[in-house]
Amino acid sequence: MVMYNPKQWFSLIFHAYSRRVMRTLMPALIFMAVYTSITCYIFIDYLELHKSEFQPTVSMHSLLGIVLGLFLVFRTNTAYDRWWEGRRLWGGMVNSTRNFALKISAYISKENHEERDWFFKMISNFVFAAKESLRGGVQFAELDPPPDESLINDLKKYKHKPNRIAALMYQKVNELYIQKKLSGDHLINLDKELKDFIDILGACERIKYTPIPYSYMMYVKKFIFIYIITLPFGFVTQSGYMTIPIVVLVSFVLLSVELIAEEIEDPFGRDINDLPLDELAGKIRDNVREILL
Repeated sequence: MVMYNPKQWFSLIFHAYSRRVMRTLMPALIFMAVYTSITCYIFIDYLELHKSEFQPTVSMHSLLGIVLGLFLVFRTNTAYDRWWEGRRLWGGMVNSTRNFALKISAYISKENHEERDWFFKMISNFVFAAKESLRGGVQFAELDPPPDESLINDLKKYKHKPNRIAALMYQKVNELYIQKKLSGDHLINLDKELKDFIDILGACERIKYTPIPYSYMMYVKKFIFIYIITLPFGFVTQSGYMTIPIVVLVSFVLLSVELIAEEIEDPFGRDINDLPLDELAGKIRDNVREILL
């Protein structure tokens, strides 16, 4: 995620991200510039339409622009809502892991280093496994298995790694309860936090695996395409060859809005504007280490 100062206008205007967007959109902008140039040549130099009584108008595009603007506002708002919901969920993950670690720290004596270390590693492992599960797989090198268990080999048997790690923590808490190291009240309190882990991950998976409806996405892209592909016809007789920069600029604005929406609608990836899950997971590991060790 890009960190920035919203008060520094010039640094935002000339930020390197703008160049990245330009590189992404450059093929489409070059196509529109060539297409508009050919259209201008045919209408102005070949057909000499600007001398005829028939004059195209931009009125149609003005009306369509209002409708397209409403579509794009809804499009970007929907994408941002998904991004912000993902951030809220990972904020909840930070809080739940802290609460769980604080309760474990209070319930298990400080002399019991083995079990405190086990929970520290497993809480951290759950977060890192959840992070990579949302990205399509788990990087075992990021995990920190307890010394007394072959955690990595065990996880390889399961498709959903975070579920298995959560199940192991449930089993461990139940063992401590059976061994009378935890009371029934402790068990109930810890169950809430463990449940939150799975609830938060499930909500993230809902965002990840529920895309914006196909028909809506398809028609937004069609409307943008139709709008910019017909835009030269509205300006060519009035603006002449100045139609070329006008069309390229409008295309850049509309396509950039759609590109931004595409980038943030899945907030758990590795795009420049996606959520900083690596930093959040590292922060959780540091917090839990400070609490339990």
